[in-house]
Amino acid sequence: MSEQAVRADVRAFLDRMQATPRPPFTAEVLAKIRLMPPEMMAAMDRPVGDLAVIRDLSIAGPGGEIALRLFDARADREAGPVVVFYHGGGFVVGGIASHAGLAAEIARQLDLPVLSVEYRLAPENPWPAGADDAEAAARWIADNGAALGREITGLILCGDSAGGNLTLVTAQALRDTPAAVPVRLQCALYPGTDHSRKHPSRVTFAKGVGLDGTDMDLYDLHYASDGTHWRSSPLLGDHRGLPPLLLVTASHDPLRDEGRAYAAAAIAAGVPTTYREVEGTIHGFATYRAALPSAQADLTAVLTLAKAMIAEG
Repeated sequence: MSEQAVRADVRAFLDRMQATPRPPFTAEVLAKIRLMPPEMMAAMDRPVGDLAVIRDLSIAGPGGEIALRLFDARADREAGPVVVFYHGGGFVVGGIASHAGLAAEIARQLDLPVLSVEYRLAPENPWPAGADDAEAAARWIADNGAALGREITGLILCGDSAGGNLTLVTAQALRDTPAAVPVRLQCALYPGTDHSRKHPSRVTFAKGVGLDGTDMDLYDLHYASDGTHWRSSPLLGDHRGLPPLLLVTASHDPLRDEGRAYAAAAIAAGVPTTYREVEGTIHGFATYRAALPSAQADLTAVLTLAKAMIAEG
């Protein structure tokens, strides 16, 4: 771990995590996790809170039904964009329930409807199943404003960690073959962008910052992607002509350097890009808001940037 200082509340949070270690995410452990109530994974985040609309939907996907959940602070809306949200979890854990608090906070702070996507997970459904579902859900949402009770004028693609990867992958896919409405913004929180190699921060922060290097190696093994393909490693794709990008990393995150590299590549390709590196904190902070006091202000700052970029678009 780097000698750079983490915040006091982050240090205390990491100490608590290290005092109660969990087993690595082997296939056997993941099978047991599948049997747990999904809400248990949301224990470190704030609750959903009050919203005008929380509604579950199911759509046909390339590998079966895809569950969606609509979060909205308003019951009635004029025409406008909708947020398509992809949860994190290393492509192997997580879901709508684990990230419901974050999706609800995005809906409140951006004052936009949010549709959270339950894409297929590895190892039962390895790559490109998750990417296929992410793209299919975005296309369905773009086509089906009437089913959602609102006229959709654009998509805001948003996700954290593995969901940030799917955000970037889906944005490239919809640039190449556009959906019924345009993508207005890509908002990727501490995304994985490159499965082709280990960037330096994956070595520097392999231990002691919450996202363990051993687990990341297992995630990669379970996801079983072609790391040279842009649908796994969007950093290796063509960035020209992509919609505006907000990319956020954390200073003590194994994925920090590939996030930096993606933002740099987007800027070099002429993509309107805002890059924010949140100092003194760790991967996953946006879903640790109940356990990590400073995380709420970090998330608010990120969403304030997103709201300004949407208004500019």
